[in-house]
Amino acid sequence: MNYIEHIGKYVAMLKQVFTKPQRARVFREALFREIDELGHKSIGIIAFISFFIGGVIALQTALNLESPFIPKSLIGFAAKRSVILEFAPTFCSIILAGKVGSYITSSIGTMRVTEQIDALEVMGINSLNYLVLPKIISTVFFYPFLIILGMFLGIFGGWVAGVLSGLFSGADYITGVQMDFDPFLITYALIKTVVFAFLIATVPSYHGYFVKGGSLEVGKASTQSVVWTTVLIVIANYFLTQMLLT
Repeated sequence: MNYIEHIGKYVAMLKQVFTKPQRARVFREALFREIDELGHKSIGIIAFISFFIGGVIALQTALNLESPFIPKSLIGFAAKRSVILEFAPTFCSIILAGKVGSYITSSIGTMRVTEQIDALEVMGINSLNYLVLPKIISTVFFYPFLIILGMFLGIFGGWVAGVLSGLFSGADYITGVQMDFDPFLITYALIKTVVFAFLIATVPSYHGYFVKGGSLEVGKASTQSVVWTTVLIVIANYFLTQMLLT
């Protein structure tokens, strides 16, 4: 029953988020602020992790191809598929859930325990719309660009790893990357990214908005929000893969 209660409160929260919009100027300022906090400041961690994980994928694939009858171009093909299908949209989203999710919960939770949200409501402001909707829009529209960047840097990292290690040539790797390219895989990854971005924005917001207590409870809510966001991303990943690829 406790889970059903949380689901109901979450749905009711979303209903209030998408009603009673604030003044355009105020909303625009909040939106640009969230794009900077949730999107722009996440570029570095996504770029760093994508580059090195792409290199690791390429190296592990090369080390496991011991048969001389298997073409080296298969390394680039495998790295491309791994990065586009799973690593970039799912793994990067889980990283963002940890970085961004804890920030969202702690910031909203601190406003709740210090009664700033109560002050907003006393002034007649829809606090959920003011606090949560800019986060949803900024993540849903900005994170696909982050994931595309992660795809490019992951594949590029594999090429760099091969050239530096000497396990395979850059030409063979590029041939494998170009082999059997399916544009729908990019679409599939971006659809997953949009769903994950929505979860990253809303689930931590829910935990922060309904937190009760003091600073200790805010810390617990931040941890809980990251855990539940990650769990929901994994579950959504399974169902989206089954619906879109089977």
